[in-house]
Amino acid sequence: MNSPERLPPQLPEPPQLLQRIAQPLPYAEALLEQFGQLSRLAKADDLPAGLVQAAAQLAGCELSQLYLLDSTHTRLTLAGEWLEGQARAEPRASLPSDYDGEQLLQYCLCQNRHLSLANLDHNLHETSFLPAREQAWRSLLCLPLQDEQGRVGGLLLLASHSARELEGFAGSLASLGTFALTQHQLLQRLRAPVTPISTAPTSLPSSGYGLIGSSAAMRAVYQLLGKVLHNPVSVLLTGETGTGKELVARAIHDCGFRRSQAFIVQNCASLPENLLESELFGYRKGAFTGAERDRKGLFDAADGGTLFLDEIGDMPLALQAKLLRVLQEGEVRPLGSTDTHKVDVRIVAATHRDLRALVEDGRFREDLFYRLSHFPIALPPLRERDEDILQLARHFADKASAFLQRDPCRWAETTLTHLAGYAFPGNVRELKGLVERAVLLCEGGELLPEHFSLRQDASQAGDGCMNLRERLERVERNLLLDCLRKNRGNQSQAARELGLPRRTLLYRMDRLKISPADV
Repeated sequence: MNSPERLPPQLPEPPQLLQRIAQPLPYAEALLEQFGQLSRLAKADDLPAGLVQAAAQLAGCELSQLYLLDSTHTRLTLAGEWLEGQARAEPRASLPSDYDGEQLLQYCLCQNRHLSLANLDHNLHETSFLPAREQAWRSLLCLPLQDEQGRVGGLLLLASHSARELEGFAGSLASLGTFALTQHQLLQRLRAPVTPISTAPTSLPSSGYGLIGSSAAMRAVYQLLGKVLHNPVSVLLTGETGTGKELVARAIHDCGFRRSQAFIVQNCASLPENLLESELFGYRKGAFTGAERDRKGLFDAADGGTLFLDEIGDMPLALQAKLLRVLQEGEVRPLGSTDTHKVDVRIVAATHRDLRALVEDGRFREDLFYRLSHFPIALPPLRERDEDILQLARHFADKASAFLQRDPCRWAETTLTHLAGYAFPGNVRELKGLVERAVLLCEGGELLPEHFSLRQDASQAGDGCMNLRERLERVERNLLLDCLRKNRGNQSQAARELGLPRRTLLYRMDRLKISPADV
């Protein structure tokens, strides 16, 4: 351990401990001392610095780093660093979800395994996350840390300039790091102000898991996604055609613990039964005419990752039985083979059909239905996401303009009103197609109502249960929300843009039930 004079002021040592540090301590006793020091820290902000200092001193390493995952598990931030006897004042920038080729960090996080390298080869390993020094880093120990729910919440990393075997420190330092991480989360909760119980929607990650929409219906979807991202259960996505089921499936994969592995998509309605079976399970040479070699199926291709089975309701009954066995036993038997082998695949299924009705009609296996519907997520149609229509329309228009290498198009107010009052029977897919076509037709840089060919019969059919007043209020609510979001919730700026007194805007917001949480 370092001498007392090198200890930083943020970790004061009791006088009796200073006397004992002057003489070498057995490792177990020193470890207990560090547990005690961390338990006495009363501020959550002190724990990262205390942990990296303790780990570096216990292992005798020149570098110790603590990385923490955010609440969505999509960003990794350097929360504390102890470098050559000193604490780093400010952490460096966070790393993206895929860690941009940081294979060592990615391996520990996604596999939940520690990594020890006694001879670190910079020609073989990407080590840009380590601080640059004239003397090369020669040994490395990387430990995943679990939070109180048993999920990986961060990484504790140690490095030395000398080639050393750090494997022996893995167990004790992982326990110390997990203890500090749990204490950190507990102190953060205790520090958080107590807020009164409210019926307002819970705040969500700003990214929305890469999805677009802030309506109440989409916030409910985000809440469900947050529950399932880091759990290996099968997910069943239901909803009308065009609601974005494949996008949600990809979000589950990209933001979950399997994001470094393959994401495979198969539409179950696109192939006849015999071809679909060989595509999913693979086959052996000679299994049928034309099978001239062994071929792996999609379950093998997705091993360790995610297999998205779209239109699962159209899968033939015979194949449903084989899929059930994969879900129950994790085993696959290729065509023409008598042997089975294990696969580790997460199944995300989707359908626009009513599977329960198909079960009652005998066209879908009841046991498979219950197996798939462990965690169902129903995606709302666009007509139930009125607040998201203009946000989605702007997004699609900007993407289309960028693809065509044009300047972003302006939106006429009459065009926004035109869109806000349409029911969109084809949901998000229809909106995307309409906006892309409108951008192609737009020549003056401003999107006008005539650029959009809306089917008024479909709009009236979708709004048949609404009277004229209700339709007008819906259009007004969408326009107010769009203006408030564009001005980042600033009511004075939104009122000036709309040409209204601020008091009138507040009155309309209250009448239309627009809360700050909606913005």
